[in-house]
Amino acid sequence: MTRTRKISAIIAIGLAASLALAGCTKKNEDTASAGAGTTAASDTAAASDTAAASDTAAASDTAAASDTAAASDTAAASDTAAASDTAGSAAGGAPVKASKNFKIAFVPKLQGIPYFEAMNAGGEKAAKDLGVQWLYQGPTTADAAQQAQIARSFIQQKVDALFVAPNDPNSMAPVLKQADAAGIKVGTSDTDAPDSVRQIFVEQASTEGIGTALTEQLMKAMGGKGKYAIVSCGETAENLNSWIKVQKQVAADKYPDAELVDVVYAGEDQGKATSMATDLMNAHPDLTGLVGECTSSAPGVAQAVKDAGKIGTVFTVGLGTPLSMAPYLKDGSSSASILWDVQGLGYLTVWAGVQLAEGTEIAAKPQVSADLKDVSYDAASKTLLLGPPLVLTKDNVGDFNY
Repeated sequence: MTRTRKISAIIAIGLAASLALAGCTKKNEDTASAGAGTTAASDTAAASDTAAASDTAAASDTAAASDTAAASDTAAASDTAAASDTAGSAAGGAPVKASKNFKIAFVPKLQGIPYFEAMNAGGEKAAKDLGVQWLYQGPTTADAAQQAQIARSFIQQKVDALFVAPNDPNSMAPVLKQADAAGIKVGTSDTDAPDSVRQIFVEQASTEGIGTALTEQLMKAMGGKGKYAIVSCGETAENLNSWIKVQKQVAADKYPDAELVDVVYAGEDQGKATSMATDLMNAHPDLTGLVGECTSSAPGVAQAVKDAGKIGTVFTVGLGTPLSMAPYLKDGSSSASILWDVQGLGYLTVWAGVQLAEGTEIAAKPQVSADLKDVSYDAASKTLLLGPPLVLTKDNVGDFNY
């Protein structure tokens, strides 16, 4: 009995020990398992953190790249816009200002007549637009000596560019040479001095265009036949003589039944032009046409026809400004007036002076301003051409205010 109890106790102790050992083992396994879980969780968290960090970095890089690209695009757009603006200015938008306040001087054939005063108005506008000074002074009569004296005074003032519409190109040539020797840029405008040292000629319209238009308008009025005469102005004026040469050629080539009976010169005197036109009609009773070759003789010959009561019998055309020709075009004493944008010619003269002073090469089709779209330049002859001539009639003369 006692032995049995001892054995039972031993078995019980052994069973308890086994259970305890199993419990410890299980606890250890659970702990290990828990430890493994903790490690796995840590690894997962670490991996997640790393991935998140990587994603964040990638996102940052992407954002940075996007920002950089956006900045590049913005910069490119800005550059493009700036280039576009510059091109717009050069392509006939707002005129490009001169780099300094240059002095651009102009000596017309005669000061005080509507034509050159209109040129002066255009010059003043250009000077304001371009940021330069415009100096305008001419003789009170069409006198070559007085004109040369005024040009010399501008040389003494040390202007940057000097333009002249010479009454006598030959007598003006030495003065232009003197200006050139003094470092002044020299040019002609309205009338050329082709045998001088001038660096540019600002021409109102082509010689052929003007001469042809005058002849065609006169022949249209005369029916392509009959006797006619020309009342010109300065006998040595290069532009007038060039136009007359073209007129003679066009008439000879196209109108064999038309006859030019005389060419006379009235200077820049409208009253004298009227008197000479009257003498021509008296000397040639069968005269049916008169040409006033300049802006003072054009209204002069029309006035003579009106005074003689020969409107519709003797037809006139000429080169006259709109305001001076309007009454004659409307009453029929003038059939047409050939001209151009006179204010535009003054504007172009200033622009040309700035280009010379800047030392800028002029393109074949220069962009001067939004209003002057037909300007062209011939480098061989150094001629800057305003554009085609304008035909004024009773229907469109009221569109102009000079």
